[in-house]
Amino acid sequence: MDARQKEQYLREYSALKAKGKPFFPYAVGKDGLMACVVLIVIILMSLILGAELGPKADPTTTSYVPRPEWYFFFLFELLRVIKPPELVFVATLGIPNIAIGLLVLLPFYDRGPERRPERRPIAMTCMVLTIVAMTYLTLLGSLAGSPTEIDMEVAPQYEYGKEVAANSGCLGCHKFGENGNDGPGPNLTKIGARLPKQAIERTLNNPTAPMPSFKDMPQAQKTALVDFLGQLR
Repeated sequence: MDARQKEQYLREYSALKAKGKPFFPYAVGKDGLMACVVLIVIILMSLILGAELGPKADPTTTSYVPRPEWYFFFLFELLRVIKPPELVFVATLGIPNIAIGLLVLLPFYDRGPERRPERRPIAMTCMVLTIVAMTYLTLLGSLAGSPTEIDMEVAPQYEYGKEVAANSGCLGCHKFGENGNDGPGPNLTKIGARLPKQAIERTLNNPTAPMPSFKDMPQAQKTALVDFLGQLR
């Protein structure tokens, strides 16, 4: 901004300021009134619709599927998209911190006097792309299935066994492809190439601690689980 533009900006600002109204009580009154309206709407919705309550918390269950609040869906979906472990920091720290840093530094690198949207193509493009990306990721996060699902292509006859593995808490200690945890149990991505089905079933019935026993699992589910694990090669 050169001296002439700065002088013109200050002159226009002074003229507009002279025509305006003081912040108190006009803006404060409007903000206070809107805050009261929002508060009343929330109270009425809680009285009429009630709060959504799930089942009582059970700290011993291994099948609970945690879900974030809707306004965090885009961050959790970003973490689901970036699956390789070595790039997890990009989704958890890199992208969010870079975005926050650019927002904090906005007054320092965007010092142009122009405020009309059509005359700020770069800023408007960045804003629109950010909103579209967050909306798209939020939509994917709201429609996504359980985060404990196993994203592996298997034959139709093994689909049920894959569901049993995902719903039995196996992902809490084992890795299936890009899904699950790296321990304390071994990686099961190619368990069928290391152990026959009989050995897999024996391990399920008489596991080594801290793995729980699946001895009491219904036989149909156990057979499907063994068949699924046995074909992982």
